[in-house]
Amino acid sequence: MTIKTIGLDLAKQVFQVHAVDERGQVVMKKQLARAKLAAFFANLPPCLVGMEACSSAHFWAIKLARFGHDVRLMAPQFVKPYVKGSKTDHVDAEAICEAVQRPSMRFVPIKQPEQQALLALHRARQGFVKARTAQANQLRGLLAEFGIIIPQGISKLFQQLPILMEDAEHGLPGMMRELVCRLAAHLRLLDSQAKELEQRIEQWHRQSESSRRLAAIPGIGPITATALVASVGNAHAFENGRQLAAWLGLVPRQHSSGGKPVLLGISKRGDVYLRTLLIHGARAVIAHAEHRIQDGTNWLSRLLSRRNRNVATVALANKNARIVWTLLTSGRDFESGHLSFPAVA
Repeated sequence: MTIKTIGLDLAKQVFQVHAVDERGQVVMKKQLARAKLAAFFANLPPCLVGMEACSSAHFWAIKLARFGHDVRLMAPQFVKPYVKGSKTDHVDAEAICEAVQRPSMRFVPIKQPEQQALLALHRARQGFVKARTAQANQLRGLLAEFGIIIPQGISKLFQQLPILMEDAEHGLPGMMRELVCRLAAHLRLLDSQAKELEQRIEQWHRQSESSRRLAAIPGIGPITATALVASVGNAHAFENGRQLAAWLGLVPRQHSSGGKPVLLGISKRGDVYLRTLLIHGARAVIAHAEHRIQDGTNWLSRLLSRRNRNVATVALANKNARIVWTLLTSGRDFESGHLSFPAVA
């Protein structure tokens, strides 16, 4: 029995294995407990192992690669077309085994533990920022019921709350004052947690040459740069900058038929967090550019003259994604006004 390809359906406790030989004949259908999975692959000759890019996939990919196996991860939506019949663990493993052998299949780069740890910092910070916003909105809503309106912005809220607690003319009941103090303390705790994680991310940014190189691009700061470096990993996995932009969901969605191309809005595929950071950064660049005198000679000013602001924002985010790919693959520093071809006199 010679195993050439294995489809592995990941789970928390019970894993499903589907193995075929070089002729595509099924040679094994087996369930394995979590404690026995590593020993099973350690005793197998090197082969191709396919898995869906889901929870714990990168951990198992690194572990099985140490045993000499060629491990490849695939997005679940690319495996779904190969599922036959009802969904079961065995059917999923069979579909994974079939999909990983397709020559046109696109694979997900395997993330190293350092990349996963950095992305975990980003996710935790994002959660604190979301909770901070929710807590601030709740405070504003409760105070508005008593006729107290606080200007927008977290900094304004932190400035007004101490003054509000010392002012006795607002007529807040004692119970309400106690509640506001409690919620304000929780808000300060969330704010400090978010800032501490942001400092950790900036510390990693200062130690990473690739991240510092990306931060030189207008619209990309330390947060966006570190998230891109950790998520993209090996940029050579993408053939060009457009593939990276498409991976981020920043290219038009197509609905073409009969030789008639129809381009719609952006596809919004890929990581929502990365796409949000790039678009927010582009929006900040455009807001800064609109307050300056535009002579209509640079790319952004010409774009703003013929397209609305939202379209220009996404276009700039797309352009920044392509620049990111160029800098990561070439190792060059960002140069404003750089031309990829010699200028013609």
